[in-house]
Amino acid sequence: MSRFEFIKCHGSGNDFILVDITNDEALQRVDWSAFARVACDRSTSIGSDGLLLVVRHEDGVYGMDMLNPDGSRAEMCGNGIRCVARYAMERGYISARSVLRSGGRDYAVAAAGEIAEGVPMYGVDIAIRLWSKDFAFFAEGEEWLGKSVEALSSELQFSALSLGNPHLVAKVEQISLAELETLGERVKVLPNIVPNGVNVSLYERRSNRSIFVATYERGAGITLSCGTAMTASATAAAQLGYVERGERIEVRNRGGKVYCTTRIEGSEIITRLEGNATFEWRGEVNFVDGKVEYRVVEESGEADLWQRAVEVWGSL
Repeated sequence: MSRFEFIKCHGSGNDFILVDITNDEALQRVDWSAFARVACDRSTSIGSDGLLLVVRHEDGVYGMDMLNPDGSRAEMCGNGIRCVARYAMERGYISARSVLRSGGRDYAVAAAGEIAEGVPMYGVDIAIRLWSKDFAFFAEGEEWLGKSVEALSSELQFSALSLGNPHLVAKVEQISLAELETLGERVKVLPNIVPNGVNVSLYERRSNRSIFVATYERGAGITLSCGTAMTASATAAAQLGYVERGERIEVRNRGGKVYCTTRIEGSEIITRLEGNATFEWRGEVNFVDGKVEYRVVEESGEADLWQRAVEVWGSL
C-alpha cells in the first residue's frame, strides 16, 4: 500500500495532481504511470490533466516529472512547472529566482507577483528550438514557420517548435474545436512525420499584443490550456510578425490567460511564460492494487479567487 499527500492545483485551468517524492524512498518506487492512468480519470477518480512529481536529482537540482493521463511522460509542461515552482519555493527547496529541471533541461523560474488580486503568478523562461528529432518532415538546420504540412492539412500553415516537447501550431481566423480534435487524432497515425507524437494548437490573433489558443495535448486530448502550447503559439506569432516581439503578449485560452514575452538572446529564442499557480485543495490518497482511494483534507479558497478573476477577464 502507498499512502501519501497530494495537492490539486492548476495553471490557467490546466489541472494537475502534485506529489512531492523528494524525501520518501518508498514513493520513489511507486508505479506512477499506473497511478496516473487511474487517478487522472475524471469519471472514477480524482481527475486531472496530468500528474506532477516534485523530484530531486542526484546533483541536488530540484525538478518536475510530468505524466499524462495515459501514463506517458511529458518532457515539459509550462503550466505544471509553475505549480512545481510555487511548491518548491514555499517549501524552501529553491529561492524565489532559481531553476527547475524537466526532461533533461534546466529552466529558470521566478515568483512574479500576482496575475489578479490574491492570485500568485510565477514565470518560467523557455528556450525555443526550431528543429528537433521529433520532426521528421524537415531537416536539421532548416526551420518550419508558417508552412503547409500536407499529411496533416492542405489548408493550414503550421509552425514547428520544440520547447523540450514538440509543438505544431497554426494561425486561424476562428478556432474550431472539432477541427482541432481531428488534427490531434490524425497526428497519432503519422509516425513518419512526427515519430514521437506532437501537441497541436490553433491560435487566433486578437491584436498585436493578444492571441487566443486552443490545444490538443499529446497523451491528454483537448485541455482548457497548455502552457508550452501557448508559449509555442505566442513565439510563432512573434516570429511571423503577427504580434510584437519583445513585448508582453496576453495569451487567452478557455481556462483563463497567461502572458508570453519572446526575446532574442544571441542565436537563441527565449520566451518567458507567466501565469497563475493555483492550489485548489490538499488531499490524501491510498494507492493499492491499482486502485485509488482519496479524500479532501483542506480546501484553500484559491479556486474562488481564480474564478472571480476569469469572470472579470471574460467581461473585457
